[in-house]
Amino acid sequence: MTRTTPSPVTVRRVTDPADPALEAFGHIQEASYYAPDMLIPPGVFPHLVAGRGGREDRILVAEDEAGAVLGGTVYHLLPRAGFSSFVAVSPAARGRGVARAIHRAKLGEVRARGLAGLFADSVFAGRQDTEARVAEARVGTDPLARRRALHALGYRTVDAPYWQPVGGPDGSPLTDLDLLFHPLDGGDTVETALVTETLRAYWDAWLGRKRAAREAAALTERAGHPDALALLSATQTPRYWRR
Repeated sequence: MTRTTPSPVTVRRVTDPADPALEAFGHIQEASYYAPDMLIPPGVFPHLVAGRGGREDRILVAEDEAGAVLGGTVYHLLPRAGFSSFVAVSPAARGRGVARAIHRAKLGEVRARGLAGLFADSVFAGRQDTEARVAEARVGTDPLARRRALHALGYRTVDAPYWQPVGGPDGSPLTDLDLLFHPLDGGDTVETALVTETLRAYWDAWLGRKRAAREAAALTERAGHPDALALLSATQTPRYWRR
């Protein structure tokens, strides 16, 4: 039996709004996430690359030797930390270290900017409803496996009662998510002010400045106003949800 070695993976930042890699990444995003309508629409990608989002938005794509797009990520460089909005890998390319290569490239830019680390949010399986679990299985993803993979990459769960606010007067918050953080200093806590300042800057894009500030302040209130928050295993949910 002859074994083939997967071709090397190259990660690059997309800087041209007309780069065809954006469309390819958009197709991967829509095919690999169980609720693509909850993500930044692929049609917005050229605007992010062109710097029209009012913040430092970044898109990286991972490609094989032939230039085929294997996956990508949307993330944001904020005043004190980065925030990773989404990572997608083509189902055919899973298991080849694509997500790890993308994460390593993001951390390189976060480190080069002198930022404290990289935030993300991720579904906690124990708070998913049945419909979402069925949808995940349909696209071949597993929230338990995803959280184990995020832990292996260096992410940790921020021990805070986080949920993602939804824009619009009738939007309900997404409460099946936890906030994760990859600290570049390797610490086991994160400054509460770093969490709230980063979330305020991240949410500002779709909530507006005043509401983003209110939501960040509400998180601090729920957490009890500590100076720092513990970082748990990324497979865990915060203690708030375990009471």
